[in-house]
Amino acid sequence: MSRADALGRRTFVTGAAAMALLGTGAQPAGAAGAAGLIGGNLPDFHQALKDELTFPLAWGTSPVRDFRAWRRAARATVEEHLLVGRQDGTPYAPEYTEGPEGDGYRRELVTVSLTRYERVRGVLLTPHGPGPFPAVLLLHDHGAKFDIGKEKLVRPWYDDTRLASAQAWADRHFDGRFVGDELARRGHVVLCLDALGWSDRGPLVYDQQQALASNLYHLGSSPAGLMAREDARAAGFLAGLDRVDARRVAAVGFSMGAYRAWQAAALSDDVAAAASVCWMTGLKEMMVPGNNTLRGQSAYHMLHPGLARYLDIPDVASIAAPKPMLFFHGGQDTLFPADGVRVAYDKLRAVWRSRRAEERLRLKTWPDLGHAFTGRMQDEVFAWLDDVL
Repeated sequence: MSRADALGRRTFVTGAAAMALLGTGAQPAGAAGAAGLIGGNLPDFHQALKDELTFPLAWGTSPVRDFRAWRRAARATVEEHLLVGRQDGTPYAPEYTEGPEGDGYRRELVTVSLTRYERVRGVLLTPHGPGPFPAVLLLHDHGAKFDIGKEKLVRPWYDDTRLASAQAWADRHFDGRFVGDELARRGHVVLCLDALGWSDRGPLVYDQQQALASNLYHLGSSPAGLMAREDARAAGFLAGLDRVDARRVAAVGFSMGAYRAWQAAALSDDVAAAASVCWMTGLKEMMVPGNNTLRGQSAYHMLHPGLARYLDIPDVASIAAPKPMLFFHGGQDTLFPADGVRVAYDKLRAVWRSRRAEERLRLKTWPDLGHAFTGRMQDEVFAWLDDVL
């Protein structure tokens, strides 16, 4: 067995032992004055903490030089930091409820067991025709709006109360479109489920997010880890449907859904491609005074404690290489500063280039747009999906 293969099997070492092995042990910050807080939520020594983040398991920095072995090791490191136990093979046991016909597709409500803890209701859209079809796991955003989840992306035929809220959300962020319905009209099977706290699984209140996270941490779990596990399981369920071509399943999302999309591509072999709109940055560049992440609350849904000691955000996304991946960023998006997006894009580009697969990676900044998934952006994503699937 080669050294690379051995490292691939022994996937990770945690804590101080890993830092010693990789030569990145934290050094004393030196003499310091009285400690304090910046804006009440960032320690004044935050720069010293950031300086200690060297991301030693990133591709190109890691001692593992075989890419497949590196992917196994990096994925295992992420899996460990999800905190939630590994998938247990709980049967999905789907239950379907037919809905009214859509424009060229049929609608269903589906309830499935994504984990052994809870059954989850979602929507399933299937184009008319014989199939099997390409499919999209559609992942909803955060938006501090919890009364709707799946309804943000698929028109809720089953709930008139939520319809008004959903339409207002589509008008605000998606140029009035329901993205899932558009994808189904264009020939894709679409699955969209609620994350914990949204729609049928909530609703949360913004200020309750910290308490929810704390309670899940006390129970040996985490909001972000649970969401990652559920998204991977949802991809497996979608890929296993007879109506779906299992080789042509993509994950698509906006904002938190974009984070979920590239993460699902990194952690699940059932996801063949991913389109991520408005969620990619370098961690250090995001952790700056004034950034929304520093407020806490919503950050818990995208926080795997301790993972930053090993991998940067784009390093995790790079586990998906060389799959086809699309990343869009709005140049006016204040949630993700331009320098953080630039750092992330450079890292992603280097990984796909190392795989001689740069043509499979699409990176684009829309200079005139903010944090949105406009009709123009959607049309490019739809065309890209047609090409890669």
